[in-house]
Amino acid sequence: MAEADRVRLRAAALTLDDTGVGDKPDKKTDLFADLGSPVSPLRLRPATTSSSSSSAGSVKSPALGIAETAVAAGRGGRGNHSGELVAESNPPRPLGHRRSGSGPLIFSGGSSSAGSGAGGAYGGGSTASSPLTNALPTGNICPSGRVAGAAAAPHPPRTRPVVLGSGTGHYGHGSIMRSGGGGGGTVPARSSIDATPFHCNSSRSPASCPVPPGSGGGLQEVTRAGNDWYKKGRYGEALRHYDRAVALCPDSAACRGNRAAALIGLGRLAEALRECEEAVRLDQASARAHGRLAGLCLRLGMVDKARMHFTLAGNANQSDPADWQKLHEVESHQERCMDARKIGDWRSALREADAAIANGADSSQLLLALRSEALLRLHKLEEADSTITSLLKLDNASLPPRPTKLSGMAAESYVHIVQAQVNMALGRFDSAVALAEKARLIDPGNSEVGVILNNVRLVARARTQGNDLFKAGKFAEASIAYGEGLKHEPSNPVLYCNRAACWSKLGRWAKAVEDCNEALKVQPNYTKALLRRAASYAKLERWDDCVRDYEVLRKDLPGDTEVAESLFHAQVALKMTRGEEVSNMKFGGKLEAVTSLEQLRDAIHSPGVSVLYFMATTNRQCTQITSSVDSLCSECPSVNFLKVNIDESPTVAKAENVRVVPTFKIYKDGARVKEMICPSLQVLRYSVRHYAVSSS
Repeated sequence: MAEADRVRLRAAALTLDDTGVGDKPDKKTDLFADLGSPVSPLRLRPATTSSSSSSAGSVKSPALGIAETAVAAGRGGRGNHSGELVAESNPPRPLGHRRSGSGPLIFSGGSSSAGSGAGGAYGGGSTASSPLTNALPTGNICPSGRVAGAAAAPHPPRTRPVVLGSGTGHYGHGSIMRSGGGGGGTVPARSSIDATPFHCNSSRSPASCPVPPGSGGGLQEVTRAGNDWYKKGRYGEALRHYDRAVALCPDSAACRGNRAAALIGLGRLAEALRECEEAVRLDQASARAHGRLAGLCLRLGMVDKARMHFTLAGNANQSDPADWQKLHEVESHQERCMDARKIGDWRSALREADAAIANGADSSQLLLALRSEALLRLHKLEEADSTITSLLKLDNASLPPRPTKLSGMAAESYVHIVQAQVNMALGRFDSAVALAEKARLIDPGNSEVGVILNNVRLVARARTQGNDLFKAGKFAEASIAYGEGLKHEPSNPVLYCNRAACWSKLGRWAKAVEDCNEALKVQPNYTKALLRRAASYAKLERWDDCVRDYEVLRKDLPGDTEVAESLFHAQVALKMTRGEEVSNMKFGGKLEAVTSLEQLRDAIHSPGVSVLYFMATTNRQCTQITSSVDSLCSECPSVNFLKVNIDESPTVAKAENVRVVPTFKIYKDGARVKEMICPSLQVLRYSVRHYAVSSS
C-alpha cells in the first residue's frame, strides 16, 4: 500500500464526532447529581506528563495540538523516548496547500463550528501558528503520540480505534485518546448526557448511521435536539429524541446512556437501570456508563452492585471520594436500621432509615418499607401510610430480585408484609390478606412470614364475624368477636372503634370511651373514633371533653351540619353547667338586622360572642363579603351575628363611630374585644373562630 493511502486510512480513524454542543471543562460535582442533572461529571485523573524537562519546542502532554502534530508529521519529525513531538516553528501553508512529499490534507467532516463549539478541540487556546482549525494531521500518528517515519514497522491491529476527543478539559490544542478512556491516558470528562453519541462506539460514524425515511434527520441532529430538551428539564421531549437516536444507532453506549438520563428525570428508574446495564455491556471500559449505573443502583438501594460499578468506574477514571462516602453511609445506616428492627428499637430504626435515604438511597423499596414499619410501630399510622404510598409510586416493580434478607426474610416478601400490616391498621383487611399471601408465595419457608399471614387472616376473620353480628343486632357477641381479633393484633384501631360502637349500643359509655382512646392512640385523627367518643362524653355529661372533640371534628368536617349542631348543643350544655345565660343562644342563626340603639345594646350585652357587621347596600366590597358572613353563621352556630346597614340606620352607625364599611366589631360578654375595618376573608374567619372557641 502506498504511503499516501496509509496516511489517508489512519487519518480517517481520527474523525471528530461532535454535535456542536459546547463542552466546557467539567465542574467537580457529585456523581449522584448525574441522575437528575446533565452536567455532573466524574472527576478526571490527572494528565500523564513526561519525565523529560520541558523546552520551548516540546509538548509535555501526549495529547498534542493538531497543528503541531500535522507539521511534525509532514516533515517526518522524530519523537523522543517519551512520545513528545517537536513543534514546527515555521508558519503552515494556506488552506489547501500541499507540502512536498506529504499526503493530502484530510478534513474531519464535522461542521465548521465543531471545533469552537467543543471547547476548542482544535483551536481552544490555539496560537497564530495553527490556523488550520479543520485539518487533521498527515503522517502516521501512533497511540503513544510518536510520529513514525516512512520506514517504521506497521502497527498491530487495534482492538479499540483511536478517536479524537471533544476537547473537554485541558489537553493542549486537541486531545487524542482511546475511546472510553482506555490506553492509560487522560480521558474526557463525563457529563450526564453525551454531546455526541460516538465516543463509546467509534466504529459508527455519522455517515455510516442509517437515516430512515421520515426519521427527521441523522443521529447527530436527533441527539442534539434531545440534549437541548434535556437541559431545559423537558425529559419527555428529550426521551422522544433519544428513542430515535437509539433506533438509529442501537449499539451506541452513549445513546443508551442519554436515554437512561431522560428516564431517570421522568422517575422511570427500572427502565433507566436496564438502559444503563445495556450501555455498560456495549462499552465495558466506559467510566461514564459505570458511574451512572453505580449512582442509580445506590438510589435503588442496591449497595453491592453500586460498589462494583463505582470500582469499575474508578479503574477507568479517578472517581469522586464523596461517592464512596455516600455508599459507605447508606450501607452503614441500612445495617444499623435492620439491627434495630431485630430488637424492636423502632425509634432507632426510623432514624437510621431516614439517614440512609438522605444519603442517596431515596428510591430503595427496602428502606422505605423499613421506615414505614417503624412508623407503624410508633403509632404514626398516617406517616406510615404516606411512606407506603410513595413506595408504591416507585417504578421498581420490574427490578430483579434482591439478595438482601431481614432475619432470613427476602426483601420483596418483607415489602409486601409491611404493606399488609399498614393496610390492616387502616381497615383494608381484604387487601392486607392478599398482600400477606403474596409474601408467602415469594418466601414460603420463612417462619415470620407465616406467623404474620396467620395473624392477618385471623384479624380479618374476626372483623368480618363482628360486623355480621353487629348488623344482626347481637352487640354483645359482636364485641366478643372484635375482642378475639384484638388478641392477635392488640393495636388495631378499627377493631377498637368497632367494639366501642358495640359498647355504645349496650349503653356502656365508659367502656366505649376507653376503646375510642385506644384507637386514637394509634390513629389520632380517626374520625369515627372521635365521633363515638364525643357522643359517649355527651351521654356521660362530660361537656368539656365533649365540646373539645366536637371542635376538632368541626375543623375537619366544616360542612357537616350534624357535627355543627352537636357542637352547639354541647356548648349550650357546658354554659348551663357554669351558670351562664343561654336564652339568647341559637343554632345556625342568620344575620339579624339591627335598626335601633336599644336592639344594639341588648345584642352587645348578651352572654357569649356577638359579631356586629356594619355594611352598606351600595358598597361593592360589602356585597362580595356578605355571602361569606352567612357561611360563618353556619360554621359558628354559638356566635350571634348582627347586621347594621349604615344607610338605613345612621344613628346606630354614629353611636358606634363607624365611617368606613365593611367594619366588624366582636363583643364578648358585653366588652368589645376586636374591631376590623375592611378585613380580608381569612382574617375575619380566623378572628370569629378564635373567639367562638375561646368562649366555650
